[in-house]
Amino acid sequence: MTEHTTVRFPYFFVTVPAPCPYLPGRQERKVFTRLNGDDPVALNDALTNAGFRRSQGIAYKPACEGCQACVSVRVPVAAFEPSRTQRRILARNTDLTLREQPPLATEEQFALLRHYLEARHPGGGMVEMDALDYAAMIEDSPIETHVAEYRDSSGRLHAACLIDRLGDGLSLVYSFYDPEQPVRSLGTLVVLSQIERARALGLPYVYLGYWIEGCRKMVYKARYQPLEGLGPDGWKPMRIDLPGQE
Repeated sequence: MTEHTTVRFPYFFVTVPAPCPYLPGRQERKVFTRLNGDDPVALNDALTNAGFRRSQGIAYKPACEGCQACVSVRVPVAAFEPSRTQRRILARNTDLTLREQPPLATEEQFALLRHYLEARHPGGGMVEMDALDYAAMIEDSPIETHVAEYRDSSGRLHAACLIDRLGDGLSLVYSFYDPEQPVRSLGTLVVLSQIERARALGLPYVYLGYWIEGCRKMVYKARYQPLEGLGPDGWKPMRIDLPGQE
């Protein structure tokens, strides 16, 4: 008697068009699915490799009509070498210690997030988040997730990042930090330290989400060269020139 294996494909849904939060005058639409079923970890790995991002128990991807500005990007860890500026940032923050914490929301993290959002993204949708919303963002995950915290010797929290552990890398879901310490370049520190963390773990990639041409908020992702972008033919090296790039 022959055994048959049932393969269950996820159901995908499409959101209604809404104003794009990144490019003025454009409409945004997403395709999404729930990360459930018998193996949400394998499903999330496959979807991430196909350009999806995770938000709680949902995986989503832009599906905007007439626009392909959002490009999934990742850093190939083995090929990455920090620039002189990035090495200075690492040296400037040697007093901070990286600690990986379980995905449990804390009041301290939420207070730092509020401070960050009010200073850096005062008109963004996340400004309306309350403590329960934050707890859901951190704790509602069907896959292996942790919070990277960056603290000084006194225990003060300077930065944090929600990170997914994938089969082939680390995915930086969302980072936030003290906006009143620009000299530290804490956002850059988070990315650089996670590239080194992936290297130590033997993971080949760090996923940075979407790079969007013409969006000032996404320019920073081009600083981590070499960079790979996902296109019609799969993941390919991409070069984004920046003024004053080393």
